[in-house]
Amino acid sequence: MAPAHPRLAALSVLQWVFTFLFFGIFFTSLLVGLLFTSYWSITVLYCAWWIMDWETPERGGRRSDWMRKWHLWRLHRDYFPIKLVKTAELPPTRNYVLGSHPHGIICAGAFSAFCTEATDFSRTFPGLKSHLGLLSGLFHMPVYREYMMSSGMVPVSKRSLDFVLRGGPGHAVVIVVGGAAESLNCAPGEQRVLLQGRRGFVRLALQHGADLVPVYSFGETDIFRQLQLAEGSLGRRLQRAFQERAGFAPCLFRGASWGLLPFAAPITVVVGTPIPVPRRPSPTEEEVAHYHRLYVAALRALFEAHKGRCGLDPSAQLVVM
Repeated sequence: MAPAHPRLAALSVLQWVFTFLFFGIFFTSLLVGLLFTSYWSITVLYCAWWIMDWETPERGGRRSDWMRKWHLWRLHRDYFPIKLVKTAELPPTRNYVLGSHPHGIICAGAFSAFCTEATDFSRTFPGLKSHLGLLSGLFHMPVYREYMMSSGMVPVSKRSLDFVLRGGPGHAVVIVVGGAAESLNCAPGEQRVLLQGRRGFVRLALQHGADLVPVYSFGETDIFRQLQLAEGSLGRRLQRAFQERAGFAPCLFRGASWGLLPFAAPITVVVGTPIPVPRRPSPTEEEVAHYHRLYVAALRALFEAHKGRCGLDPSAQLVVM
């Protein structure tokens, strides 16, 4: 279904893309530039406050329910459109570690579902607070950090996630497990997730006794077209080297008009059934491996159960790398 205000919806998505790609660089440059003008005091005052507030991202952030409810995010949702599907109850008497798949280029589905109220997360899962984990280094960028914290994002570092999960029941930490490495392999029509060897999120769940929940965003890889460089090529090696050092991958992608506007492909974020996890402050490798296998099986089952109704061909297969 087309959005009621297609141009406004497109502009809302375009500003979101520009914000995530350039907001941090823009404000960093602006604050540095102001030092050489009569407005230098703005930079000095912000930096003083920034230093005093340095620990806030690692301590649960500074969530703003007002920002999460902006009408702008409903326009963003309607552009694709994005839908949140609940398959089981997530009682707020427990904590949860949600594994989100696939990463795609920019995690449009995860952002809409867990960082805004556009898809009615709080109504769908009453009493639960979602916290999407993001690359820790991005929270060192001035002003950009405020924007991310307001939507409920937190650094994906262990210290940060430990703090959230120690804050009592009713918290859902969302981790895009495949991360930047997975983004290099996304392409329209392909369903590939990076999970082998990625066990940190399982260990985290065990240490806190937080239930594991698989999440799959059907359509996430269809909103951009990526130039995929051949494995072993110089370009691919440079991408991987940059990703290993900077934490994110320099994907070569294009969208619809203006190049950065994503294609309007439906995205359905399906939240699976929780896997009960016992509390093990020092889990063994065998325990981690056991719950990792349970998680992979649950993700596969979720994919198979919903792929048909989410627009995929019945013969589509989930490739776990």
